[in-house]
Amino acid sequence: MSEIPRGRCETHDGDTHLLRYVMELPHPPAEVWEAVSTPEGLPGWLCAADPLEPRLGGRVTLRWLNSDTEVSGRVTAWDPEYVAEYTVDPPHGRIRFHLEPGSGSGGSTVLRFTNEFRGTREYRLDCLAGWHDHFERLAAALDGHRTDWAEWSPEHWADLRALYERDEAPWPKWVP
Repeated sequence: MSEIPRGRCETHDGDTHLLRYVMELPHPPAEVWEAVSTPEGLPGWLCAADPLEPRLGGRVTLRWLNSDTEVSGRVTAWDPEYVAEYTVDPPHGRIRFHLEPGSGSGGSTVLRFTNEFRGTREYRLDCLAGWHDHFERLAAALDGHRTDWAEWSPEHWADLRALYERDEAPWPKWVP
């Protein structure tokens, strides 16, 4: 279905979720940094960012281009070419991109992503599927195929959500 590894989730205190994705992208860190940390790069796979003040404490507003979702907050970690973290209004919470050189020849990048937020089990599954879909779009954008948001439809997201829901379903009880 996808070359993006599945995300994982840790849940604490019942409704605080920490989503984690780790992927190696066959592009140099500077290209991935541009995609995850600039108003020019983000719309190609995730959302519009205006304003995005690239500094610790800077203002950020993220507006998803496939819905009416808009959240504002602050840049809560900023280490150019390595870490971009945005802490925004609920329900999105803390969104962190951590880049490091990959092991691939020609300059690949390992992207370690976390998203910490509060929400229901259903919302957690929505987010796992949503981020997975966006990371597929990130890989495509890095390959020169930016998302045409006018063509977006929810079918692929729904398939991903069903996959994540199946992943956590309890195994049937075995009866000999």
